[in-house]
Amino acid sequence: MPPFIRLQFLLPSLSQPALPSAIKKPTTITNRTLSTTTPLSTTLMQVLKKPRQPQRARHPVSPALVNRPHMKGVCLRVINNFKPKKPNSAERKVARVRLSSGRAVTCYIPGEGHNVLQHSVVLVRGGRSQDCPGVRYHLVRGALDLGGVGNRITSRSKYGTKKPKSAVA
Repeated sequence: MPPFIRLQFLLPSLSQPALPSAIKKPTTITNRTLSTTTPLSTTLMQVLKKPRQPQRARHPVSPALVNRPHMKGVCLRVINNFKPKKPNSAERKVARVRLSSGRAVTCYIPGEGHNVLQHSVVLVRGGRSQDCPGVRYHLVRGALDLGGVGNRITSRSKYGTKKPKSAVA
């Protein structure tokens, strides 16, 4: 049996001529925008009068530590009654630190309790404290003169605490 006969048996519409009513136009899919305004591009005169401006670079979160993860500094002053912004109410622990580059910055002291005094050598990392205006740096706990948080069980690596020895009975 020739192959075209099999095709005629499986697809009878191919063997018969198509009627004019059966001919359908192919549907075209148009790209419709949801906006009602037409997208206008700038004209040559607009570009000549006011050239395109490049986008401004984003400012760094921690400008004193450009291309550095940490920096050593000497504590100038410890502020224990720093008040946070409006919805929050507390006394944040903050230190004024002179970095090894010569810049003086305000740093947040994380965790409960600290042993920072004036002239303590501390390690400063970037990262702002969101509810303290002007505080763009954190002190690293457990590094140099700043000790770790005592009796800390969770998130110990963030607060410079060693693993507690299990009670052996």
